[in-house]
Amino acid sequence: MGRTRTYTWDDPAVTAAAVGRSSGLDFLRDVQGARLPAPPIGATLDFTLDEVEEGRAVFSLVPGEEHYNPIGSVHGGVYATLLDSAAGCAVQSTLPAGMGYTSLDLNVKFLKRVTVDTGPVRAIGTVVHRGRTTALAEATLVDAEDRLLAHATSSCLLFPLPPGAA
Repeated sequence: MGRTRTYTWDDPAVTAAAVGRSSGLDFLRDVQGARLPAPPIGATLDFTLDEVEEGRAVFSLVPGEEHYNPIGSVHGGVYATLLDSAAGCAVQSTLPAGMGYTSLDLNVKFLKRVTVDTGPVRAIGTVVHRGRTTALAEATLVDAEDRLLAHATSSCLLFPLPPGAA
């Protein structure tokens, strides 16, 4: 018997239009506080931004069958999405108004298998270094007992947003 999952999301253009109008930290707090719509990827994978402060962001997810690969565990792309979100948002939290970023790379190490039996997981991103044009962040994926499940590093390009975009 097939399983189904239904979900909804808000217009991503609303949130995208707000990028750069305030500091990255204020922007992320507005998303976290539902003053701006969360990005659709959060609804697609069912993960949330739980904590944000300057240089740090934490996302959480409860693994479900909908996250599985063909061999019966959570797909590595789900890990990578959580880790990329945590590292990228940690960088974004350090940006002033009028600045943007994009990921240049993401290097992920998968350390342990995750299944529905693993329970809730958290991706914790922190900024390691931020310069004028690039930033380096790392992120860890941990279970409820803080056991390390995966690790990632990410380089990000920082840039001023075009006039009118902020």
